[in-house]
Order: sequence, then structure tokens, then C-alpha cells
Amino acid sequence: MISFTVRMTFRSDDRDEIAQILRELTRLTRQEEGCITYIPHVVDGNPDTVVIYEQYRDEAAAEFHRATPHFARYAVGGLYQRMLERNVENLTAIA
Repeated sequence: MISFTVRMTFRSDDRDEIAQILRELTRLTRQEEGCITYIPHVVDGNPDTVVIYEQYRDEAAAEFHRATPHFARYAVGGLYQRMLERNVENLTAIA
């Protein structure tokens, strides 16, 4: 299993649109066979920062996710176009 977080910041003016994009991207991503967990969060005290916690069965499942039409539409065509900053952290489980 692979896990990672994606942290993105957005303009306050985009907050409602980003939430709508994330709801749809989450709904579709959770339907993917290799998706274990996909949970977008807003950082407490900083509503313009979003952290998405993602887990996939393996790297192939994560690559499948990145190749889906909904990723192209909502992540690449939506989130990526509006984000000010993006950081990905790959995680290794301890237990």
C-alpha cells in the first residue's frame, strides 16, 4: 500500500469552487478499485489550505488514478489551475 498527502493553497475567492471540485473528485476517486482512502481536508485556522490524504493499493493504482478522466478534469483542469502552491509528501507506515 502507498500513502501520501497533497497540500495545496488557494485564493480565498476560489474557496467555494475548490470545495465543489473536491467533492466531485472525491466521489469519483473513491469508486476506483485501487483506492483505499481519499480524504480532502481544510486546515483548521487556514481555510485556503487543503490537504488530501490518499492511500492506494499500489503504485499502479495511484498511476491509474492520475490517468482517469475525472483526475484530468477536476485535478489538472480545476485544482491545478487555481492553486498557488502544491506540496506532496510520500508516507511510510510504521505499523
